[in-house]
Amino acid sequence: MKTSHPLLFLAVLLAVGGCQSTSSVAPHAAVSDITVNFSNPEKFTDVRESFGGETSQHYLDQLSEHLKQEAALRLKAGEKLTVTFTDIDLAGDFRPDNPKLENVRLIKSIYAPHMTLEFKWQDAGGTVIREGTRQLSDSAFDQDISIIGRDQPLFFDKQLLDHWLDREFNVSGAMGSAPQKKAALRPRSGSSSNSN
Repeated sequence: MKTSHPLLFLAVLLAVGGCQSTSSVAPHAAVSDITVNFSNPEKFTDVRESFGGETSQHYLDQLSEHLKQEAALRLKAGEKLTVTFTDIDLAGDFRPDNPKLENVRLIKSIYAPHMTLEFKWQDAGGTVIREGTRQLSDSAFDQDISIIGRDQPLFFDKQLLDHWLDREFNVSGAMGSAPQKKAALRPRSGSSSNSN
């Protein structure tokens, strides 16, 4: 019986230590607190799945879900974020001269991704922390050959959003999965920005 006491004591210490380490991590926002809207998506520059196609709801849904998941990791519990896209031009483009490739998006540096969005960031009490309009772009989006997963659909466009989230919400990457490279932020006159 006596030999079991040290083991029991060790188990208690491990349990307490685990609880303390867990409680030291600040909870992040819920995905349900992130709202993503698309204003007149049929007029967006390019969110197509093929040459001559219309704006793809499937692509919009993928971008929306990605943004919600990643933004929630960067906000504190109770905070809310509303993002409204007013234009999107996906990375890459289609070749109209080759019917066999009409569904293949060609990725080249001349086809950089661009997005224009409006956002409102609020604390748990509803007070606006920051809001404004941002024009995102990355002319060097395809130059990092070490990035894993670059062959996945919308990879560069999701990466552009990750870079914006990191800069806008002062995140070094510890809480999210986004890489450290920053997207270019070009706020319109009168809007706020924390870009360096």
